[in-house]
Amino acid sequence: MASVSQWIEGARPRTLPNAIAPVLVGTGAAASLDGAVWWKAVLALVVSVALIVGVNYANDYSDGIRGTDDVRVGPLRLVGSKLASPAAVKRAAFACFGLAGVVGVVLALTSAWWLILVGALCIAGAWYYTGGRNPYGYSGFGEVAVFVFFGLIAVLGTQFVQAERIDWAGAVSAVAVGSFSSAVLVANNLRDIPTDTESGKRTLAVRLGDRGTRTLHMALLVVPFVVTLILVARTPWALVGLLALPLAVKANAPVRSGGQGLALIPALAGTGLAMLVWGATTALALGLG
Repeated sequence: MASVSQWIEGARPRTLPNAIAPVLVGTGAAASLDGAVWWKAVLALVVSVALIVGVNYANDYSDGIRGTDDVRVGPLRLVGSKLASPAAVKRAAFACFGLAGVVGVVLALTSAWWLILVGALCIAGAWYYTGGRNPYGYSGFGEVAVFVFFGLIAVLGTQFVQAERIDWAGAVSAVAVGSFSSAVLVANNLRDIPTDTESGKRTLAVRLGDRGTRTLHMALLVVPFVVTLILVARTPWALVGLLALPLAVKANAPVRSGGQGLALIPALAGTGLAMLVWGATTALALGLG
């Protein structure tokens, strides 16, 4: 039976910046419209964190029962390592989705009822990433989904439930966060190209190949800093987002240098850290602006 620490590791805490950064940026964007509401920001954070932990457990379950994780290079997988039963991991995933759904309904009822439909779409997207008969994550659409769900929807949804509207600053910031989130997955899938190819998992990295995937990671990390310069039109404080640039360069270093396998794990953590710092500084800048 898996220990508490193993369940925590199985939740993949390195991916939490993907959940935290969009809420920070969305709240900053709401503040720039004089619409920040702290308790709604907290509820949005609960939804975002619950969704990402849920999708991580769902991914663990689905990959585990397919045998995709039988040979694993990266962090611990509960089902693949036989530390937890598939049923237990599946229950954990749906418990997280349930929490996200309940809190999401509360937010929707205080802003716009149709957000319930958006939330349902997010939960379905989380499950069918690797679940179901034809998971889209196995067909190369994972990065697109991450860009949409943990970029566009997460940032703009956070801004909307607080300010009750969105604007161009929120939109470009959502593109930046989505690019960071996609870069995290690109680094993960770059590491897994050999095992994914062997198991028949046709991720975008497998389709692009090693060289193309490394180029994509760098391109995605450039986008947020272009957005930083665009946001100067809203407030000159946006330039503090450039503080994350050295972290992004460091995160890309193992990718640029041709690192393989375990050598690429720092790229995941580094990309997440760069996203978190960019998100926090940009949120502060938008709030001050």
